[in-house]
Amino acid sequence: MRSGHRPGRPFGWLWAAYGTSALGTWLAFGAFPLIAVRVLHAGPAEVAVLSAAGAAVGAAAAVPLGPWVEFRRKRPVLIAADLVRCAALLTIPTAFALGVLTFVQLLLVSVVVAAADITFRAASGAYLKILLPAEDLLVANARFESTAWTTTIVGPPLGGAAIGLLGPVATVAADAASYLLSALGIRATGGTEPPPEPRPAQRLRARDLLDGWRYILADPTLRALFFNTALFNGLVMAAEPLLAVLMLGRLDFAAWQYGLAFAVPSIGGLLGARLARPLAAGFGQRRVLVTAGALRAPWPVGLAFVGPGTAGLLLVMGVELGLIFCCAVFNPVCATYRLERTPTDRTTRTLSAWAVTTKAATALLTAVWGVLGALLGPRTAIALAGVLVLATPLLLPRRIPAPQPEPVPAASGG
Repeated sequence: MRSGHRPGRPFGWLWAAYGTSALGTWLAFGAFPLIAVRVLHAGPAEVAVLSAAGAAVGAAAAVPLGPWVEFRRKRPVLIAADLVRCAALLTIPTAFALGVLTFVQLLLVSVVVAAADITFRAASGAYLKILLPAEDLLVANARFESTAWTTTIVGPPLGGAAIGLLGPVATVAADAASYLLSALGIRATGGTEPPPEPRPAQRLRARDLLDGWRYILADPTLRALFFNTALFNGLVMAAEPLLAVLMLGRLDFAAWQYGLAFAVPSIGGLLGARLARPLAAGFGQRRVLVTAGALRAPWPVGLAFVGPGTAGLLLVMGVELGLIFCCAVFNPVCATYRLERTPTDRTTRTLSAWAVTTKAATALLTAVWGVLGALLGPRTAIALAGVLVLATPLLLPRRIPAPQPEPVPAASGG
């Protein structure tokens, strides 16, 4: 690792770009459902379609983009993905101002943004691997994780205040502006990106769309982590809407209490992200990966026991604090191992397949748990999700071979 653990100025611009767009995303958190309900007078079914179908269709639309991006320079792709998200989001305040905003437009924008999100995530992982030597990847991923939790703490309260003063459309405009600033930050990274590997065939074939999944499934370690993270993330996220129904409806928590229950525990994310690198250095990357992955599992089932009043609020905060802390340790170590384990000429396809599957699994499980919540009640459905999460450590790899990083020349700072 370089002295002082400073990955360099180009990474600094990339990090700033990530933080800016993440803050914009959290400022606009919940804006689409609010616009659907308050502006377009949509019902519960339409709001559910907006949340689930937008993500699912966006994931499907992103499938051909992974192989396409693999054989192109990543920096222009990142800038283009930011500009696409900016342009798509700006159509909403524009249509609102003209009085022509529709639910279909909201749905289409959510699809475009979801597809661009997956493309950006896959290309950014590949670009990070080009930009930094292998020994700096964990530091970089830990900083991204720390920034993600910081914006989670700061963004929703600021966004809520902005929605109260200016309405939800204003936060969508702020989110669009954050992507424009992100594009400028990525452009400022400068340097010379080495040319990508040449495409083996002139035209994209149907079988090429599955290359990312084929590589993941052929590697026992990546395969285990892949199924573990997809199932864990999907089950945890599927229970969140039901918890909102339980807390805000049956248990009569105020909206500010519900927000506080998730904002305060995000401090655990900051702590976990800061500890990820020293823990990996002290105990070994592989041991931390398996241990932190297993320690994530026991927490979600505790949400089924939330009750009214201060005790219930403290229970949710305690469960979320433990869950977020363990996830914040696991996530950067997992992201780093995945980059080190994947050859450079397969990185984008692998990360794209990973992101598509995770997003699709979350959308599917959220829809399924919505039905279970209606049939069994939210508390029982939350408990069922928690019990299934308890089984996810069984999907973790039993032994994790050391990755064999390839020598990749870092881009020169410009």
